[in-house]
Amino acid sequence: MRLAAEPTLDRLYTSHNHWLKAVVYRRVGCTETTADLVQDVFMRLLCKPSMPAMDEPRAYLARIAHGLMVDYRRRQALEQAWLERLAQLPEAEMPSPEEHVQIVEALARIDALLDGLNPRVRKVFLLSRLEGRSYPLIAEQLDVSLSTVEKAMAQALRHCYQVLMG
Repeated sequence: MRLAAEPTLDRLYTSHNHWLKAVVYRRVGCTETTADLVQDVFMRLLCKPSMPAMDEPRAYLARIAHGLMVDYRRRQALEQAWLERLAQLPEAEMPSPEEHVQIVEALARIDALLDGLNPRVRKVFLLSRLEGRSYPLIAEQLDVSLSTVEKAMAQALRHCYQVLMG
């Protein structure tokens, strides 16, 4: 089965690689990032058990690339926020380069896990779990009732459970 899909993927790559690079480059403006994202598009297809049927290959490739670009931008924003936070730390508390990469990876996983939550529910969850704030303090900070905070946390935890358990 895999062998039958490879020539199709090869033709798809040969026919649309340059076009896809141009499309992605217009959005990200960096040749290295463009190359990585386009490679990831074709890697996603390569990792599928069989080649999906495509009436419009360019639309299909563009949809995959769009999702990867959204993930890339989200990760960039997370990393920038992390770097801004790091700049506030004393030098003695700076993480090693390895720890930095692990932290950014963990933040990206958390962000993906919380994707799709209502912004207030997400904020409540992050204030509680990442900043260690109590529910009453969160309620006061967000100017909502304690019951609202409790319901938001329950919703966030249900969402996380559903995402993690599939």
